[in-house]
Amino acid sequence: MDIQAEKLRLIEWLAGLNDPNTLQELITLKKDTEADWWDEISAEERADIKEGMLQSENGQMIAHEEVMKKYKKWL
Repeated sequence: MDIQAEKLRLIEWLAGLNDPNTLQELITLKKDTEADWWDEISAEERADIKEGMLQSENGQMIAHEEVMKKYKKWL
């Protein structure tokens, strides 16, 4: 099976598809098969992101320029 040729045939078929029900089924299938990056990261990474968001909401931020200046030697 030539996967690239199959993809092109599907694209052509999809481009000509006018049935809203079939389109909705395909959209649902796509959503069901996609992995959410949030579920793929570790609990520690999620906790760090949540902490950063909370800090941002509380105005506890450092300007990008300051961070870049401080860590320039490692970048």
